Amino acid sequence: MVVDTHPSTHPPLPPTTEDERLSWLRLLRSNRVGIATFYRLLAEHGTAAAALDALPDMARAAGLTKYTPFPKPDAEQELAKGDACGARLICLGDPAYPRQLLDLSDPPPCLWIMGNDAALARPMIAIVGSRMASSLGLRMARSMAADLASEGFVIVSGLARGVDTAAHSSSQDSGTVAVMAGGVDTIYPIENSDLANTILQNGLRLSEQPIGLSPTARHFPLRNRLISGLARAVIVVEAAAKSGSLITARNALDQGREVLAVPGHPFDARASGCNMLLRDGATLVRGAHDVIEAIGTTGENRANAPRPPAPTRSAHPGNAPTPPRSPRDIRDLHAVILDRLGPSPLPEDQLLRDIASPARRVMPALTDLELQGRIERQPGGFIARLS
Repeated sequence: MVVDTHPSTHPPLPPTTEDERLSWLRLLRSNRVGIATFYRLLAEHGTAAAALDALPDMARAAGLTKYTPFPKPDAEQELAKGDACGARLICLGDPAYPRQLLDLSDPPPCLWIMGNDAALARPMIAIVGSRMASSLGLRMARSMAADLASEGFVIVSGLARGVDTAAHSSSQDSGTVAVMAGGVDTIYPIENSDLANTILQNGLRLSEQPIGLSPTARHFPLRNRLISGLARAVIVVEAAAKSGSLITARNALDQGREVLAVPGHPFDARASGCNMLLRDGATLVRGAHDVIEAIGTTGENRANAPRPPAPTRSAHPGNAPTPPRSPRDIRDLHAVILDRLGPSPLPEDQLLRDIASPARRVMPALTDLELQGRIERQPGGFIARLS
């Protein structure tokens, strides 16, 4: 039987002191500790500080002789940089942490935010699309964002050129959320600096990346899963057949969000992605009224709905003690896991079914292999072999 260890089912208690917050940040930033491993270590050791103490021994057991957790001074420096730029670190379980992200298989343990965090408590709709959008596409994005904002929705997007910029600009007066691929203080593209600063008046900027980090290509898919994760629905205005907007749409489907698309001319490459989504079952939208009809609610109704009680940690089979493992058993299990994995990502639950072994036995082995750099955990609960 596969044991559910999804962190959103029984989330850890949030850190309540500055020392605990520092330990969370250090554990999260430690080399080869991904989000799934972070939650695994926290469940296994009880606190981030205890997990940090155990990491060197775990690394040695995994064959790494020179492993050091993320240095305390470096974590303190990141916190100081955040304070200096007016950013705030929130952790999973904090009152301000977006409850929508608990639906993700890999909710970020920590988020940096800047601006008015009241926007995170309101219902959100994502609008995404081409960076090289047509005039008609930009007009559609502006109109849809303004109309949905007037209905009480917060518009979420990625602060990119084109459709993202149009969506943020038209909804900033009522509050909009910009999800950043790099650090929350690092504006990309640079021409959106004025818009990024204006957003802070009624909305906010949000990122899971370290303060000061300049985004690279690998950071954008991670950002996209947060855009869809925050939203009740994702609207794609214009998108090519292979684009980041379609990655966001796929994330939305995996996360149980509504996917809506604006149709375009068959000869326009910028509309090919939207037309593909419509062909595959996305809802066709022509304006805000179609969006509201599709999701069956308005922003005001959802904004006034009572918030569910804060999650609490309880006993769970996934947190049961891990039985002792002999070196031979460990080697054999590592070999079985690596035989099942390849460069193409495999869902973690599929791996557990293939191996037909309890999660409490497999999870420590996955942690060992991640620390060794032989596997990589990817967004959405996927695992790929690196060597």
